[in-house]
Amino acid sequence: MAGGELERLIGLLARLPGLGPRSARRAGLFLLKRREALLQPLAAALTEASANVRNCRICGNLDSIDPCAICGDVDRDETQICVVEEVAGLWAMERTGHFKGRYHVLGGVLSMLDGIGPDELGLDRLLDRARRPEVREIILAIGATVDGQTTAHYIADRLADCDVTLSGLAQGVPIGGELDFLDDGTIGAALKARRPIQG
Repeated sequence: MAGGELERLIGLLARLPGLGPRSARRAGLFLLKRREALLQPLAAALTEASANVRNCRICGNLDSIDPCAICGDVDRDETQICVVEEVAGLWAMERTGHFKGRYHVLGGVLSMLDGIGPDELGLDRLLDRARRPEVREIILAIGATVDGQTTAHYIADRLADCDVTLSGLAQGVPIGGELDFLDDGTIGAALKARRPIQG
């Protein structure tokens, strides 16, 4: 029904989260109808992001500078590190405006099915940061899924010999909930009511 270029565009759009083949077709046609106003600026933005956006070598956030703007901010509280699964979780925490410390992005959770072990998550980097004398608290803001809780317990075990308080998000985060899908008030309440985690 369509040429190779259009099929390739639709196929790539269909790989995006929340877009199936039908939604990808609609999005592709919409972009092509608005080439100058939308498609060409989008293509340029994608090219620029691909060339310039990188993971921060300290926390794992995405930014065009390294270290990222959060890690480079001298006004952030160095005594707290909030551990999140993905960059989307970091952004969700930042939207609330309640957390003023540092972050550590795992890049996923432990998952036997997906072949993700401790080495894939770079947990040694987190341990190195947790052992720094200025760090007093590690907040585990990891989703309440089975894999998320397995990851939290594993991290708690690894941090047992560090001189830090270990806490997790409390009220407001439902079982099976993902940070990126929660409203700002819920995340803020959960952060304020965090509780210690027993290793």
